[in-house]
Amino acid sequence: MSVLIKNGRIITASDDYRADIFIEREQITLIGADLSQVQADTVVDATDKLVIPGGIDVHTHMELPFGGTFASDDFATGTRAAAFGGTTHIIDFAVQYRGQTLRQGLETWHKKAEGKACVDYSFHMIMTEVNPGILSEMDALIEQEGVTSFKLFMAYPGVFYLDDGEIFRVMQRAGENGGLICMHAENGIVIDVLVEQALAAGNTAPKYHALTRPSSMEGEATHRAIRLAELARTPVYIVHLSALEALQAVTEARDLGIPAHAETCPQYLFLSYDNYEEPGFDGAKYVMSPPLRPCHHQAHLWRGLQYNDLQVISTDHCPFCMKEGFQGLPRQKELGLDNFSKIPNGAPGVETRMSLIYDGGVRTGKFSLNRFVELTSTTPARIFGLWPRKGTIAVGSDADLVVFDPEARKTISASTHHMRVDYNPYEGREVQGVPTQVLSRGQLVIDGDQFVGSAGRGSFTKRGCFNYY
Repeated sequence: MSVLIKNGRIITASDDYRADIFIEREQITLIGADLSQVQADTVVDATDKLVIPGGIDVHTHMELPFGGTFASDDFATGTRAAAFGGTTHIIDFAVQYRGQTLRQGLETWHKKAEGKACVDYSFHMIMTEVNPGILSEMDALIEQEGVTSFKLFMAYPGVFYLDDGEIFRVMQRAGENGGLICMHAENGIVIDVLVEQALAAGNTAPKYHALTRPSSMEGEATHRAIRLAELARTPVYIVHLSALEALQAVTEARDLGIPAHAETCPQYLFLSYDNYEEPGFDGAKYVMSPPLRPCHHQAHLWRGLQYNDLQVISTDHCPFCMKEGFQGLPRQKELGLDNFSKIPNGAPGVETRMSLIYDGGVRTGKFSLNRFVELTSTTPARIFGLWPRKGTIAVGSDADLVVFDPEARKTISASTHHMRVDYNPYEGREVQGVPTQVLSRGQLVIDGDQFVGSAGRGSFTKRGCFNYY
């Protein structure tokens, strides 16, 4: 099947021009000023619209078991919602639980995604145990499976936590085999003490999730992770950075020439600690880790995006429902009605990222269209070994494309979103800038407000190693 996209304004991380794009056999095969004579099976008119590379969300958790339940989106519902939002590739996190090999963890996630994904996907590997056999498995995952990044946790003792010695051993191995370490940087040992003390004092409301995870402990852990990586002579990527103190650690390292990289997420740019003060149990909607910070952190994060101390905007999409029974799902956020530490950590976001960042970043003049594409598609592809197959518009690249109307407006609401969760953190917020057509490897999957793709069409994509430079 062939597709011709006509009359669009093409935006990449470096380019801004008007041209037509011809697609066949899932790839871009021709770009020209006027391809009206080219015969195509499908023609998409992009007059007065932008044509951008499909969004790449490098931080999602579909159907992740956590806190006695599981993330409410699976690979079918979650990738369908991603497509509606203009994201055409996700990198999800497979988990190696204690007692398992890395391959066993990876196989579990392949089974979760098989026959369900609507757009392409890849995997990171979460490591929860370190021994010589598992370290050697890292090499095989990189060379044979195309899984080239490994997530480690300084938080969640007894679940995901690794101590500094274990982290350092993994980093050393990554320095040898080219793997990239993704770090959840919070001081989980100290946080657990603060949680214990809060509960002992009878402080059980959702807001105490934030009050027991102070920004200073994110900053401390970020600094420590970077220094461990420096000693191991390997790059490090800090996930879901939320706090000024953590950003300062990254900025200082980068100024010294240390290859430290970081992402932030829309929730830390648009929401704040004030949301935890919403009445009743509504603050549970925003229980995530790291938590939302006081408003003054937002301006520093935007500045980090402007000056490239933050290189990526992902979502950490990990939704849990507020009410039991939504679409047949069990009790989730309500598991913590009487104990904030039992509230499953996570919130939805895979569908709203592109419009939120265009509206809050480009439309307000914080950064350019090119930077918008760089943050949401190109740099994620480069860091995580997908570029130039993904993340750009060029002959030979996959035809993962979004026709984006910069003037269209919509109101974000749980009543109209496609994520399988019963609330939206941005409920009632109007945004300007909306995807109108979305193509995944040359197939139209979103046409206006209609899903025209199919579950199972998305394919697993093996990745190369870190390619930012």
